Amino acid sequence: MSATVNVSSHRDDRRTLVVVFLRGAADGLTLVAPIADDNYHKFRPRLAVKKEDAVLLDDVFGLHPNLSALRPAWKEGDLAIIHGAGGESDTRSHFEAQDLMEHGGLAAGGWLGRFLRARGPAESPLSAVALAPTLPESLSGAPSAAALQSLEEFAIEDRRDGKAKPDFGRELQRLYSLEKGPLNAAANNTFEALRRMEAIDPKAAPANNAQYAANEPFALGLRQIAQLIRADVGLDAASIDLGGWDTHFTQQTVIEPLMLKLANGLAAFRQDLGSRMASTTVVVMTEFGRRVAENSAFGTDHGRGGAMFVMGGGVKGGRVHGGWTGLKPEMLEDPGDLPVWNNYRNILAPVLARHGADSASLPGIFPDFDVKPLELF
Repeated sequence: MSATVNVSSHRDDRRTLVVVFLRGAADGLTLVAPIADDNYHKFRPRLAVKKEDAVLLDDVFGLHPNLSALRPAWKEGDLAIIHGAGGESDTRSHFEAQDLMEHGGLAAGGWLGRFLRARGPAESPLSAVALAPTLPESLSGAPSAAALQSLEEFAIEDRRDGKAKPDFGRELQRLYSLEKGPLNAAANNTFEALRRMEAIDPKAAPANNAQYAANEPFALGLRQIAQLIRADVGLDAASIDLGGWDTHFTQQTVIEPLMLKLANGLAAFRQDLGSRMASTTVVVMTEFGRRVAENSAFGTDHGRGGAMFVMGGGVKGGRVHGGWTGLKPEMLEDPGDLPVWNNYRNILAPVLARHGADSASLPGIFPDFDVKPLELF
């Protein structure tokens, strides 16, 4: 593990971006259902969310009841939803669509990595973290990034005889203290990040009486991200996945437990951070949506437009953004898909601007694309 420059001394001003990727193409028309649209119920006689069951958002939309834990964030204006979100490619391949979206198009490196690089050298060895076995493509090219499945993995230990030697870290720090210039600064800041990490008690209760699901990887990952934010280790960006959203068959059986994990995890994370949510943004995205009409196997096939969520400080929440035009057959894209009205880059651009990207850097973060940021903040 290496660092490049300082852990910020201005920790109160730090903003953290958390990217949640729903792998498998989550069905936005189930997550955020257009319950007032008669065509929705005609296209999905068995799968449509019923109006009486939905968490009402406005005159058109309702959340699936399994997302009810997000209602407080919506009512308090901290949650915005964007319908008809996706990319310009009409690929139906999960791998290809995820790759394009995480790279921000055909560019080398990931969009999140390019954003972090545009901001300058990393201020901490933990400036970017993925709660995953490997780094996602979105973070490729970042100045400093770590893939962790547990915070306990970030440590300096000598285990050559199978036992950790507590003096090893101190001796290593003493050796690096003899260095001069950038190497000395990088080492010092790595040790400072380690010191702050060691101060985290993994068994400590979350703040503000937040309750995360026990033994559930997504909830555990969000809890650890919250711990990193509160520990002031210099976290600028974090990535976490929730997979399993490919619902060609028996969609309700597959998707309903996932929605509970998503909503309950995000609600616990928001409560855990409390006032720190003012400087935190959570983006929930997926590679593409599902076909408007249900199929004969009680599921939905690969489609185009999906839904994205943006939660956190400053967002114009409590509303569905995106220019909804309804589900009349003539408004759909062949062979019966919700169109993409909102390119995911135009949704990410205002988020990145809130986290330090200026208008001059956006063309480099999203090359070969005419960025037109959605007014989310």
